[in-house]
Amino acid sequence: MQMQNKDAFSGCHPIINFLYFGLVLVFTMFFMHPVYLAVSLVTAVTYSIYLRGRKAVRFSLLFMLPMLLLAALINPAFNHEGATILTYLPSDNPLTLESIIYGIAAAVMLASVVIWFTCYNEVMTSDKFVYLFGRIIPALSLVLSMTLRFVPRFTSQIKVVSEAQRCIGRDVSEGSLIQRAKNGLTILSIMITWSLENAIETADSMKSRGYGLPGRTAFSIYRFNSRDKNALLWLLFCGGYIISGWLAGGMYWRYYPTLRGVLLSPFPISFMVVYFALCLTPVILNLQEDWAWARLGKGEDV
Repeated sequence: MQMQNKDAFSGCHPIINFLYFGLVLVFTMFFMHPVYLAVSLVTAVTYSIYLRGRKAVRFSLLFMLPMLLLAALINPAFNHEGATILTYLPSDNPLTLESIIYGIAAAVMLASVVIWFTCYNEVMTSDKFVYLFGRIIPALSLVLSMTLRFVPRFTSQIKVVSEAQRCIGRDVSEGSLIQRAKNGLTILSIMITWSLENAIETADSMKSRGYGLPGRTAFSIYRFNSRDKNALLWLLFCGGYIISGWLAGGMYWRYYPTLRGVLLSPFPISFMVVYFALCLTPVILNLQEDWAWARLGKGEDV
């Protein structure tokens, strides 16, 4: 049974979802221009909030913000390259403006990638992944699907085990330090056993169903319609245009020894606009659907 779609973009064909996240993740990891990093972070947070609501805000404030600040501080502490010396550290190493800015850029890139992956996990369900790669690489697609599902299932199961252990007085929050450590190891042992058993059961179940055998057919509820065709053309256009801009040097930026990048002109600005539109594609689709439903609710023609 198909899982309920999180949003309008989740209802697109799996190849559209996978291609979109592939593009934004690759571009986020390779484009270190400050404007592109800022666009990626802002749009990732926006889409994450659209998908997860308050959970996304809590995740960004409690985990992403401290991680961003820590990563931004680590680089200038160990990297002393750069021509603009601001001061000297107690170790007599220089603190440079370029190392600080590069640390912030690297931290923004890291935070953006993590947030994009949280959106990916919400949209690209295991059935979509198996649908795309089940016939091409059946064994690997099954392993990757199980891996992607492992973290949320592990988190849910460890809560159940911890609650059960707490009921019999063997929780990690009770007793002396040594007793807490023993209780923690007991919970960890239970979770490892559960994980191995679950993996074996899943593998046996898939094998009994003939998964991966030559000529095996599979039921699919996914259909490539006109909306998916338009979305595919849009993603291919954006990806091709952005890659051509990168090859033409329209995204050039360096941090060492001095900050320098391509001058803002209509040519590089056009790549920024297309990149922003690409990253914001799911939100645009969601707003269009919300607008259409609102008009239908008022009895207007869409």
